[in-house]
Parts: sequence; structure tokens; C-alpha cells
Amino acid sequence: MDVIEKIQNNYSADDCELLISAYDYANEMHSGQKRASGEPYFTHPCAVAEILIDLGLDTPTVAAAFLHDVVEDTPATEEDILRRFGKEIMTLVDGVTKLDKIHFRTHEEEDAENFRKIFVAMANDVRVIIIKLADRLHNMRSLNFLSNERQQRIAKETLEIFTPLAGRLGISQIKCELEDLCLKYLEPEAYEFLVKNIHQELVDRQSFVDFVVEEIKEVLKESEIKGEVIGRPKHFYSIYRKMKNQGKTLDQIYDLTAVRVIVDKTEECYEILGKIHQKWKPVPGRIKDYIATPKRNMYQSLHTTVVTNFGQFFEIQIRTVEMHKMAEYGIAAHWKYKENKSSENNFDARLSWIRDVMDWQGSLNESKEFVDSLKNDLYDNELLVFTPHGKVISLPLEATPVDFAYAIHSEVGNKCVGAKVNGKMVALNSQLSTGDVVEILTQSNSRGPSWDWLKFVKSGSARAKIRQFFKREMKEENAKTGKAMLEAEAKRKGYNLNDLLTESSFKKLSNKLVFSSVNEMMASVGYGAVSVNQVIFKLIDYYKKEMPKPVEIVDSGKLKHTPAGSVTIKGMSGLLIRFAHCCNPVPGDDIVGFVSRGRGVIVHRSDCTNLTEADKNRLQPAQWTGDINTDFLADIKVISDNYDGVTAYVIAEIAAMRLSFTQINGRINKDNLAEVEVRVKLNKRSDIDLLINRLKRDKRIIDAYRTTN
Repeated sequence: MDVIEKIQNNYSADDCELLISAYDYANEMHSGQKRASGEPYFTHPCAVAEILIDLGLDTPTVAAAFLHDVVEDTPATEEDILRRFGKEIMTLVDGVTKLDKIHFRTHEEEDAENFRKIFVAMANDVRVIIIKLADRLHNMRSLNFLSNERQQRIAKETLEIFTPLAGRLGISQIKCELEDLCLKYLEPEAYEFLVKNIHQELVDRQSFVDFVVEEIKEVLKESEIKGEVIGRPKHFYSIYRKMKNQGKTLDQIYDLTAVRVIVDKTEECYEILGKIHQKWKPVPGRIKDYIATPKRNMYQSLHTTVVTNFGQFFEIQIRTVEMHKMAEYGIAAHWKYKENKSSENNFDARLSWIRDVMDWQGSLNESKEFVDSLKNDLYDNELLVFTPHGKVISLPLEATPVDFAYAIHSEVGNKCVGAKVNGKMVALNSQLSTGDVVEILTQSNSRGPSWDWLKFVKSGSARAKIRQFFKREMKEENAKTGKAMLEAEAKRKGYNLNDLLTESSFKKLSNKLVFSSVNEMMASVGYGAVSVNQVIFKLIDYYKKEMPKPVEIVDSGKLKHTPAGSVTIKGMSGLLIRFAHCCNPVPGDDIVGFVSRGRGVIVHRSDCTNLTEADKNRLQPAQWTGDINTDFLADIKVISDNYDGVTAYVIAEIAAMRLSFTQINGRINKDNLAEVEVRVKLNKRSDIDLLINRLKRDKRIIDAYRTTN
């Protein structure tokens, strides 16, 4: 059945007219374009639309699927789409077009910002993400036509980002197929092994599965319960992950096939579970009730693993028809089964998660922090704990009583002074386990949360609520702290904060970082919403641009521009100025001028060890002025564990900052530690600080610092 037939079989006459119009327009716009496979490009939007039709998506979503690449890849414009198909479809196309421009690479901050963009799109209209998931699924199906490097990159990106999103939205059809396709390209040998051997295992076990199915059908018949019993092979990736995580061989995996029992009513699920446990022995610890405590993606089912009288293990899943629909289609069931009220409730529950993410993401300091918090909510890792009254609270793995307190209510978290778990007092940073009963102790006169809580809370919402408290309740104290931090950092870089923070520079800064007043900026730095360097680097940049151009220095009776033209020596002019090679001062360093005999003034870093015994009368205050368009050299030493590749790591970090180096040396010292000394070419002090911070991110790096010869 082609896509036109599917449209005619699934949509009304008016909807068919709109969808066929979108089909024809996209076909015309993509005419002559080819995919990497050599096929006409239009086969791709057709395939994406077909996936969405099978999921039961509405007419605007399927129309947007046909059109999702026309603005990006053809002469068509947003105005053309708006005029022909209306605002709703144009908005969906625009959302997908913006997502298509997101490329996840190795820069954590960039990737983190891209995560933000994805969740903004989801919050605006979740259908944008569903189109993107269908688009990614078809691209993964045709990945074999690309180079090996691109296959690996796209598959890795898909496994890390899009399969968890599909899972969190409950669309298991897309999630399972994406995971299997990722495995095919990321672990081809493992994939081929599973394809070959699982098929044979399933053939060998088919008679056993048929036996189990017939036995359960007999249980249904005896209980006078109408239902369906099916045996469904588990997808390759779930088997691969179980083998890898549990260190098992394929013949040790007993549940290659899950037997599903689908009935009409919830009470029938529990009745059948009891009858099955009477017939076969359940495996302790392998009974899971996701009906009473649904997963965070609203998945509901009873799971049990039993063992037959022959000693064979197998898994049984029991659910209602409605639960089965939600398990297969997730959030898409809202459109596929739109006449059903439970579909509406599940849809609202899933959207509330997205809204919660958007509520707390704005309170986090940096994009990377947003992603670190999000991963606990996004990936399928959760624990279920209880209030003293029996209410179930879902939290990320390794969550603490503080996470629990904020999950109950912001005020409970802010007034929290202690906690009991299963009736016993515990530390606030202790980790909770599934099934714990947690009671939070509060005091009305509590001073509020502690900054230390941010070090151990696991949920993004708890982290955001703690920050909101400090932002709201401690504004004046935060402002004082922020001012002190900025003054100290400005001084460390050789500046006075009062010189940097002028009315003009603050106006420019507030346009970038959106501050209504200087006090608000100070407070934001104080409670951590904005980093010190974010403010100081910008203020220094504005300050340098407002300084007069470099002065001309007299040398042997001739005028010429030199890098030294950006240094002034107090009370002196017309002097030849040179930079010391022992400490290689860089713009931004604290500097001092040493008046030499016959060689003018030699500019050193203030902390240069060669000045220790210098004649103090010959030292003169010096400072940087103006812009500098020349390169300087800085010597950096890196001390690390002795491992292969430390020098390559240092070079890679320098290259990542688009800097260059003039020499590099490595050796093993008497303590069996690796020492790498590198001379880097740069033109501003902030690059040194940034490079050192980047180097220290590797846990194997013990220290990295600037040196003096």
C-alpha cells in the first residue's frame, strides 16, 4: 500500500485533499533532487509521512512531514507554506527546520544549548519532536549509503539523544527500532551475532513459547476472561544491553520472548497474575507492578518472570487493551485514539513533564548544568518511594531526602531540617532506594536551604528551587558576595572594577545578559546564575575598546608601532620597551617595568621570580592600554598520571581553542608522573585561564599552571 492509499484509508475527504495537496507541492519542490542512495529525494518525506500515518498523527502533522524539508532544501519560503497551507502547518515546518540545524558535536556547552532548543520546541508543540523522530527513523533505515564515519556519528547521536526522547514520550515502536539500528552501526559484530543466533534460538524455542501461550489461554478460558495472548521476541538492543550489563552469554538469557496477555479490565490483570503464579513459580524480585506505579513515561503493565516445572524461565507481561495502546504508541495515542478519555489524561501527564523541565531549566547556571540535571529525568532510570500516607513519588536514581522534599512542594524543601527513612533518622545527603517510606521534618523558622545541598541533589527541579530561594530571599547578601567576587577577579587580571564598570559598559552588558540594574547583576553573580568570568571578560573587552589607540614609542630617533605601544610606564615616555622572555607577560597579566641600562624598559610579570633580587628603585609601575594585534607566548606546565597520550591530549586541547604552540616537551619525573611543558602562542590572558581550565577537566591531570623560565 503506497502513501496515497494510506491517506485515503485513514483520513476524511477534506483531510485527504489537504494532504494530497502537500504531497504534490513537496514532490514538485524536490523534483530532480537525489538522496545519497540515488533515489529521488521525495521518497524521504513520503517515508516520514507514512511513519506518522501509522502512528495515527493528525492531518497538520502529516502535511508538515511532507513539507518538512522544502524550506531548507528548495526555493520554497515560509511565506509560500503559510499562504498555501496555513499558520499551523507552517509553524510545524518551521519548528522542524530549526531542529534540523542542530548538530551535536564534542563541545559540551554547544550540545547542552542544543538540548535546550529541543525542549523549547517540545514545549511549544510536541508534534515537532514526533516529526523529527520519524525523520530520524527513516534516515537510520537508509544509513548504509553514507560513509562509515557519518554512520558512527549519526548512530551515536541517535542513541544518546533521540532514543531516550522516544522512550520518555512512550513511543516504543520508534524507540525499539532506533535502538536496533544504532546497534547495527555502532557494534556491527555484536549485531550480526544476535541476528544470526537469536533467529536460531527463537526457532528452537518456538514450540516452548507456543506451549506457554496455549497454557495461558487455557487459564483465561477457565477464568471466563476474554483476552489475547501473544509471544513477541524482544528487540536486539535490549538483549545486547542485558548481556553486556549482566555479563551473560546468549544461552543464559531466558526471556528472548516476552509473552503478553492483553485483557479488558485492570482487575482482570491482577486475577490472571494470581492464576499464573498458582500454575508456575514466580522468580523472587522479578515481579513488577507498573499499573499501580506507572513509569514516568506513563507505561503501565504487570511484569513477572516465572519458571516452569521443566526449569525454563520466561517473562509474562499483563495489561489492558488501553495500557497496550499507550505502551506501543505513547504520546501519539492522543491522536490515534483521540476519542478515549484515558488518552487525554496520559497526554496531559506527559506534557506536564515537558513543562516542568522548561520551568526549572531557566534557573540553572549554565547549559551543561541543565543537561546534567535533565539526563536524570530523561533516561530510563528512576526509583519509586512513598510518603507516610502511601503516595508514590518518582525520583531519579541516587536521589536524596532533599530531592524528595522538593518533589512534595517547594516550601517543604525550603523548611526541611531532617528526614526519616523507614522510621529511622538519616542524613539529608543519604541515597534513597525503591520502596523507601520517607518522612520530611520541617521547622517554620528554618533559615532555608543550604548551598551544600546543590552538591548532592540529583533532580533538576530540586536544584532549580534551591537556586530560586537564594535568588529571592538573599538578594542583598548575594549582591555583596557578587561584588566582592568581581572585584577580586578584576584585581587578579590587573584592573580596577570601578574603571571597568562604567555606565556605558553596564548598558552594553545588560543588553547581552539582561540585567535591570547593577545590583541585580551583582546578586546574579553572588548566587551563581552568572559566572564571574562571564561578566569580567565582557567588561574588560568593553574597556579595551574604549581606550585610546596605542601610543607611538621612540626608538633610535624613529617612530614605530610595537606591541610595547600597548604598555605605559608611570611617569616616563619616549622609552624603548621590550618584553621579558623569562616570564612572557601577556595582556591582562599584572606587570611591572624594569629600567635597564642601555636597553630601555623590560616589562616583566609582577610575579616573575627573576625580579626577586632586582633593585627596587629601578622597578616602575606599568599597565596595559589599548588593543593589541600581535601574538604573545606563554609557558604552561602540565603534571599528570603517567599514561600514553597525555601529550596528545594537551595538543588536542590547544587545537580545540584554535591556538598554536611553538614548542612542547614531555618527560617522566622522579615520582613517575608525566610532565609536559608547552609554549603557547596567544594574544589575551583569558585564553591562558581557559586553556588551563580545559586541561584540568581530565581527571588524570593533577595540575596545570603557568611557569617562569
